[in-house]
Amino acid sequence: MLKTLGIVQASFSSPAFRLNALRKLGGKSLLEWVIRRATDSMRLDGVIVVACDTLDHPSLCRFVPMDVPVFQCHTPDMLTRFALALEQYRAEAVVRIQGDNLFIDPALIDRLVFAAEAIDDCDYAGYGSHDGSPAALSVYAEWFRSKALHRAHRLASDPDDRQQVTRYIYTRPKKFRVHWIPAPGEIDRDDVRLTIANDDDWDHALEIVDALGPDALEWQRIAGFLSHQPAMRKRMAALNRAYAGS
Repeated sequence: MLKTLGIVQASFSSPAFRLNALRKLGGKSLLEWVIRRATDSMRLDGVIVVACDTLDHPSLCRFVPMDVPVFQCHTPDMLTRFALALEQYRAEAVVRIQGDNLFIDPALIDRLVFAAEAIDDCDYAGYGSHDGSPAALSVYAEWFRSKALHRAHRLASDPDDRQQVTRYIYTRPKKFRVHWIPAPGEIDRDDVRLTIANDDDWDHALEIVDALGPDALEWQRIAGFLSHQPAMRKRMAALNRAYAGS
């Protein structure tokens, strides 16, 4: 049994995810890019991709490095997919990563795993934003114990809890031991947006990659670049407000 397994979630049933994951960056799909960022983590003992079987296996594997296993199944919800994947790929704990998170940072994954393992009987650990909400998964990942996931799988009945893998766990601190790690203040700002939900976000992402280079996307370097880009931060702030109100 592995100690910590990284799971890259590939939600190809979502048109928005398909659009993002298959965008090209340096000749690679965004999905492959994210997987490689995950495998750079020092505290993950292995990485797999979990996906529904809306794409046939050979088609999906074109976007996944050959050394990374793919678990596909057709089930009604993502929580079930994760539970079934963990029956095949057994691990004490899991780090979940969204497959279209361009700016996922291996150093922040390692910080998360280190913090979670230092807490006695922690069931879930994630990054928390300055406003008290869970930080978006654009740069961050989330950690949980496999036994907590299996318990959530048995108990969760709400459709949103079934589709959003960890929601049942982190919204019930009386049932599970939940710990929030403060997100880095330099990027946890209302005028910083590092998620990709539309073409404007993608244009901003390309500007960042072009400026820093594909091998220098550590969160500190991104924060430093954005600190000198007031016009971009103004656009990011407007996008954050628009999506917060949607």
